[in-house]
Amino acid sequence: MESCVFVNNRKKIFDLMKDNSCLVVYSQPKEDAKFDVNRNYYYLSGNFEYGNIVLLTKIDGKCNEMMFIHPYDELKAKWVGAPLSKDVVREGNGILDIRYLEEYDDVLDSILSEVPTLYIDLASENELLFEVNLAKKLKEKYTHLVILNASSLFKTARTVKCSQEIDEMRKAIEITRLGIEHMLTNMGEIYEYQLESYFDQAIKYHGATGYAFPTIAASGKNACCLHYVDNNCRALNGDLILFDLGASYHMYCADISRTFPVSGKFTERQKQLYNIVLKGQEVAMENTKPGITTKELNQILIKYYAKALKEIGLIKEDKEVLKYYYHGVSHHMGLECHDLCDYTPLVPGCVISCEPGLYIQEEGIGIRIEDDLLVTLDGCENLSKSILKTVEEIEEFMSKRG
Repeated sequence: MESCVFVNNRKKIFDLMKDNSCLVVYSQPKEDAKFDVNRNYYYLSGNFEYGNIVLLTKIDGKCNEMMFIHPYDELKAKWVGAPLSKDVVREGNGILDIRYLEEYDDVLDSILSEVPTLYIDLASENELLFEVNLAKKLKEKYTHLVILNASSLFKTARTVKCSQEIDEMRKAIEITRLGIEHMLTNMGEIYEYQLESYFDQAIKYHGATGYAFPTIAASGKNACCLHYVDNNCRALNGDLILFDLGASYHMYCADISRTFPVSGKFTERQKQLYNIVLKGQEVAMENTKPGITTKELNQILIKYYAKALKEIGLIKEDKEVLKYYYHGVSHHMGLECHDLCDYTPLVPGCVISCEPGLYIQEEGIGIRIEDDLLVTLDGCENLSKSILKTVEEIEEFMSKRG
């Protein structure tokens, strides 16, 4: 993305910071092949390198920003590649004051001797988290210091996406669509992990830079487990298979669920239940607009289910809905599949999932249909509307398999 995006992101954070405070955000120490950049660090810096630091200060109303990076090391360059230069980093994110990491401790010491408040990223509950241990050490050294969780700043700032962020999500969704269609082209009585591999190959081929989360490929009764990720059973004709998956593109995530008949044709019972879920999604989408909360959307869906499931004789009382539908219909999306957000009424620029489901263990049927919605001035836009979804679309597409 262009550097102006990260300039604006930092401005949003500055506007939320208390006066006479500073914020430090780390990209995280490298942990062999599992290194994954801190999303809040990327939000400020647009940078993927390990070990780097962004430092923001707001003193007497004046905002200042610095970034600390690795110097060039010839041996490391030969083994793992050279770090980005100051000029390249500066061009990518608009931070003018870029220094090497060896200067960081002295700079921070000077700042913390003056300011009474430090924001540090303590979002994780993991007590071994690098930032948690660092906060303890800083508190011991600077006893006057008030340490605040920077997560509160990022939850507010990241709730609303700018147009460039939404474009990245559109790209992730389009890549996900291509992956889904490649899976369907190869659908048959094969193992769930084999179907997953077709998705993997396609999204990598089409430029995905990662996965939004581990893929769920759940056939038959496996689909009644919300976070089934074993993907080691054989998909059988006559069963439905539920996919919950998403590519990521430059950290921004897609989150799509679709449910398909392994044979290419729905049974009448499968079609009946599938269309109830699909109608539920339509009801939720119709009510997605500024001013409503995701909790209220879920209650609207449950009310719809109570009526629809009584009509087909699956339940007799409203409370029985929770036996067959036991998750929420929406969550915020962005740099993470379940993105940081303020759980306040929706406003234009929010991106949320819309994922009604039904899970009927006794019939071995689990259905979830999920799209990604952009909240607009007077409603919402379905960012994933190009991904086939109706019974007719699915059966027609699958009928063309070789």
